[in-house]
Amino acid sequence: MKIFLRGHHLLCLLGFRGMGYSPAFIENMKSVHEQLRNDESSIIAIIEGPDDLCACFPANEESHCLNESVAEHDRNVLRRLGLTFGMSLPWSEALERIRGSVEAKDIETLCYRCQWRSYGVCAEGVAHIRQGRGLRPLP
Repeated sequence: MKIFLRGHHLLCLLGFRGMGYSPAFIENMKSVHEQLRNDESSIIAIIEGPDDLCACFPANEESHCLNESVAEHDRNVLRRLGLTFGMSLPWSEALERIRGSVEAKDIETLCYRCQWRSYGVCAEGVAHIRQGRGLRPLP
């Protein structure tokens, strides 16, 4: 099963600790997170625009999934990782690119507009990956 992800979600998955926009969104993100954590050979496809995580964004909230600022964030992350839209690769390769290209302190600039940045979980997730580990088990 191929998992479709937009650029910035490659970093969001590192920091995911069970918080989200709604119970359905959280459950969907948990499912994707656990698939990738348990099987790093899972294939991800890098797409432009809404992905498998956006699919469960609450309909009753103002969606940001199509905003230009989010698309710019995707492009910045992909540029940093040397990835492009349309690529498919194993999650393990995405982790290697992150290990070699992103440091915990980079979250402050790469994700400066993100409401979740202030919790520190994404910087912690990057630090964990840089230690040669995979995704952290969920609490």
